[in-house]
Amino acid sequence: MDLVTPGIGMIFWTTLFFLVLLLLLRKFAWPAILSAVHARNESIRKALKSAEKAREEMTKLQADNEKILAEAKAERDAMMKDARDVKDKIIAEAKDKASEEAEKLLKNARSAIRNEKDAAIAELKQQMAVLSVEIAEKILKHKLSGDKEQEALVGKLIDDIDLN
Repeated sequence: MDLVTPGIGMIFWTTLFFLVLLLLLRKFAWPAILSAVHARNESIRKALKSAEKAREEMTKLQADNEKILAEAKAERDAMMKDARDVKDKIIAEAKDKASEEAEKLLKNARSAIRNEKDAAIAELKQQMAVLSVEIAEKILKHKLSGDKEQEALVGKLIDDIDLN
């Protein structure tokens, strides 16, 4: 059973070596370990700070992007309104011009029709006059075939001239 139960000397030397090891670790290892842990904590803190700053910048950029997008939409809407106004103005001007041209064409057509009508009436009057003279000539030739009728007509015409 000596193998299972440790001896006092063994316990003493083990405790002594443990304490010496603990002192050496405290003197040399703990400061390095603690400085590494502090450095790690500091780097984590800095990383968290930079992540927070990045998040704030992203939020700011997102707000700026939304503002720019809203401005672009407003500008697009204004441009569309201006384009519609210009289109309406051009259409109105085209309608006015077309109406003026139609009025001109109607006026010219009416004038041309009136001129054609007057010319046709004048020609018709001329033809009627020619026909009337021809008819009168034929009637007079037929009625005045004898000398007596001619003398009676001449006498009647002279009487009519004196009356006027």
